Amino acid sequence: MLGVRGIRIGSRILEIHGCTSPQDMEKEIAHAMEIGDSVGGIVEITASGCPPGLGDPVFGKLDAMIGMAMLSIGAVKGVEIGEGFAAARMRGSEQNDQMDEGGFLSNHAGGILGGISTGEDIVVRIAVKPTPSIAREQRTVDTGGKGRLISVRGRHDPCIVPRLAPVAEAMLALVLADALLLQEGTRAWISQR
Repeated sequence: MLGVRGIRIGSRILEIHGCTSPQDMEKEIAHAMEIGDSVGGIVEITASGCPPGLGDPVFGKLDAMIGMAMLSIGAVKGVEIGEGFAAARMRGSEQNDQMDEGGFLSNHAGGILGGISTGEDIVVRIAVKPTPSIAREQRTVDTGGKGRLISVRGRHDPCIVPRLAPVAEAMLALVLADALLLQEGTRAWISQR
């Protein structure tokens, strides 16, 4: 459905445990495995070719729907759209997406303004926590409330970030497909009146 409409979704891993180069990311994952630990990271998901007008201004905000979908993925602990948290450190004159006759001059809002898509690329970033299943001993309590030491035996993933990238792409695709269907249904209903 999305491909037919020219909407393309892709992702890239921005960082693993603070490392941004692919070589350093691989080293960090290997090191976590060596010491029986795990690491998290940040994934950026982009949807290009989205039409303007998807979403609603109040209860069905497109960015809220995307946030809900991304946060429903296990291990995702944060979501940014556009500049996200960096927008809090900007002035309005820096963060506003100005326009001229040709369209938007920037995309700080990540393709969504007022809960509605602008036609610009939709840019989403997710923070993925380190997996809690690690070989290192950690303190916990058992079902009786007694303190215990545990460690996960056998195989465990030192980093699940690469596995979550395609899952996040799929979640964004579902949200956009839903928004497109809602928009088409509304248009059909209005045209019948």
